[in-house]
Amino acid sequence: MTQPFGIARDQDGASGDNDFGDRRAASMGKVERSNPGRRFDTILTAAARTWFVVALLGQWLFVIYVVGFYARAAWQGHVERWNQVLPHGHVPGDTPGNLVVAVHLAFAVLIIVGGSVQVLTGVRRRFPRFHRMNGRIYFVSAFVMSLGGLIMVWTRGTVGGPPQAVAITINALLIMGCAIMTLRNALARRIDAHRRWALRLFLVVSGVWFFRIGLMFWIALNQGPVGFDPETFRGPALVALAFGQTLVPLAILELYFRAQRSPSTILRAGMAAVLGVLSLATAAGITAAFFLMWLPRL
Repeated sequence: MTQPFGIARDQDGASGDNDFGDRRAASMGKVERSNPGRRFDTILTAAARTWFVVALLGQWLFVIYVVGFYARAAWQGHVERWNQVLPHGHVPGDTPGNLVVAVHLAFAVLIIVGGSVQVLTGVRRRFPRFHRMNGRIYFVSAFVMSLGGLIMVWTRGTVGGPPQAVAITINALLIMGCAIMTLRNALARRIDAHRRWALRLFLVVSGVWFFRIGLMFWIALNQGPVGFDPETFRGPALVALAFGQTLVPLAILELYFRAQRSPSTILRAGMAAVLGVLSLATAAGITAAFFLMWLPRL
């Protein structure tokens, strides 16, 4: 079965999988985990796999929205509609700036599509050449999208004021940093480190998506905007979400790595429970975003 890469150990004996799943302890003279421990490994892996499946489905819905709204508006010659969502998304007469926005949107689609394929272990195992080629495209896309986002934020501004601009800048810098570390470890054949950095890259690249489903989940949960002004798009709730869109997923991923390595069944069971709750919350956020934000513009 094709599964999100790095979620469970490979079955092909690839080197460097020390931090993912069971170690091949018998051949190394180490004590294998007990049967209860193995069951908790399976539960933790299933919980992580479930979250990834939910997230990938939600990201493809986001791609459909971006293409259906932005690309269709451009194709129909009504790029001014972009301003319904993006502040100064299209500025008459500013061809270079408009081109930056268009390239940013195009690479956002490319990186989501490429990333959803790149994180699947089955694809990497069966089509290693494609995995490497797609990885290079993903690397370039991450940089182009990040640079485009920085240019847009600091030349055209963003809703929410300085906190949003700072949060977006941090997200862009983390994307570029994680991309560099992912490529560096791949070239050095440090496969275990490469996979961990690639998972981090996948999450920080998804920051914009996390913000949108997080916002819609918050609005649906509170039956309306709470903690921010919907007119000015400012308030403590949005500040927390702007920084949380990057930092919270990374923190949860690090806890997941620690749970995988830990001999504690309690820690692994707790992490599996957390991932189960997050899967439900993610699904709820995706559903709210689709029906309240994306579908009305398609």
